[in-house]
Amino acid sequence: MPPRRRRRVCPRRPGWSLTDERNALYVSAVSVWEIVIKQALGKLTLARPPKVLVPEMVAATQALSLPIDHTHTLQVASLPPRHADPFDRLFIAQAQVERLAKVTADARFAAYDVELLRA
Repeated sequence: MPPRRRRRVCPRRPGWSLTDERNALYVSAVSVWEIVIKQALGKLTLARPPKVLVPEMVAATQALSLPIDHTHTLQVASLPPRHADPFDRLFIAQAQVERLAKVTADARFAAYDVELLRA
């Protein structure tokens, strides 16, 4: 696995921005997987196919890719069973293993040991 570039992650406060180049933005493969599945099931309507939209958004935000690694999937086993959504559990595991903050509006994430930034 290639080494990950790290930049500081700031808590949400006045002036904080995902577009601030001092803050790294990672797009997890879990996000892309969930987008593709929801779009295929008709639960998500997109202006363009995910195959086009996701790379455009990643390029526009200069986001770094966060692949799914064995260490992430193994970390899922150590999470308390607070809810059963496999995507959320993998997001939490990635944030813990990589020591990243998770940007979310989902209040259920607060039940886990992970830094959150409110979306």
